[in-house]
Amino acid sequence: MPEGKKKPAKTGNTRQSTRVLKEDSLPNHSNGSSTHRMPRFIDLFCGIGGFRIAFERAGGKCEFSSDWDKFSQITYEANFGEKPHGDIHHVAVADIPAHDILCAGFPCQPFSIAGVSKKLSLGRKHGFDDEKQGNLFFEVANILDYHRPAAFVLENVKNLRSHDQGRTFEIILNTLTDTLGYTVYSKIIDAQCVVPQHRERIFLVGFREPRYFEFPDFPEEGPRLSSILEIDPPAKYTLTDHLWQYLQNYAKKHKAAGNGFGFGLVDGNDIARTLSARYHKDGSEILISQGPDKNPRRLTPRECARLMGYPSDMVIPVSDTQAYRQFGNSVVVPVVEGIARAVVKTMNRPVHARPDLVLVGDNLTTVSLPKRTRTPVSYLKPPPKRKV
Repeated sequence: MPEGKKKPAKTGNTRQSTRVLKEDSLPNHSNGSSTHRMPRFIDLFCGIGGFRIAFERAGGKCEFSSDWDKFSQITYEANFGEKPHGDIHHVAVADIPAHDILCAGFPCQPFSIAGVSKKLSLGRKHGFDDEKQGNLFFEVANILDYHRPAAFVLENVKNLRSHDQGRTFEIILNTLTDTLGYTVYSKIIDAQCVVPQHRERIFLVGFREPRYFEFPDFPEEGPRLSSILEIDPPAKYTLTDHLWQYLQNYAKKHKAAGNGFGFGLVDGNDIARTLSARYHKDGSEILISQGPDKNPRRLTPRECARLMGYPSDMVIPVSDTQAYRQFGNSVVVPVVEGIARAVVKTMNRPVHARPDLVLVGDNLTTVSLPKRTRTPVSYLKPPPKRKV
């Protein structure tokens, strides 16, 4: 057995013993070697492939993708030539190929401000208590525990950090660091630095070995809406008189009540609000002004693709309703691409190597780099329900 390698502990758990043999899936730079190869990644909760485009641009090779939504599968297959596996609950962890990087934009609705508010109004559970989506993070943790990839990149809504008074984020961070032994960095990034949309999302980047990592620097000021708008959009995207009047009356009612609800009317010189998955309903969060003598209009699906940073040749094979849902649930491709390139660059440096300059911002959680030892687990489970 090579020097420095430890024999797998005899725990009676075959998953743990095979995991140890998968360590150092990327070249080990501890001996000064500079041999690089194409990093392999998996694309969980892949949606329409924003993570995949970003990591392929950074030189990665996708080994596996998964998403439960049949319409997202259609769009993904139309653009990448392969259909994602279905619900990750139904995929055996051992059947997922070996990989260097795990990518996952696990469902955000259980933690988003809008999602929590809606679930509360309907008397439904949210966060980890959401049986359908809330515990999907632990599926990610199980895969990390089994395969031990060299790195991971996770994405979710900004509210993940404050959900349940910070307890949700604390559980996630403790699971990734104390239980699984990864060194983790997090940052909230507003995509308006690269696309004309105010869209704040939290990213968690983790490394199996202790590594120094810097989130990439993005431009201080990004493009305006004029850069993504079509010159002559079809008339069907213009609001009807009835819908436009309804939205105006709705905004007036809530303004009189002291609420901030209402439509977002913008033109080519502006930055849009966050595109949501419910945009297909009335388009109210982003309405494009067409002058005082004409009702405003929705964005077209192609404009939504551009707003999320997708390439111009992306195929949109689904209905407008499904396209709006898909882009509203997507990551912003240029943001993830910047992170992907930074992750690959970090993985290609020797372990413990520190860049000449490390920038620490208000939204960046930089952890120390101790020798981590993870807690052996046979299967990660959600935490017990908190007593109120």
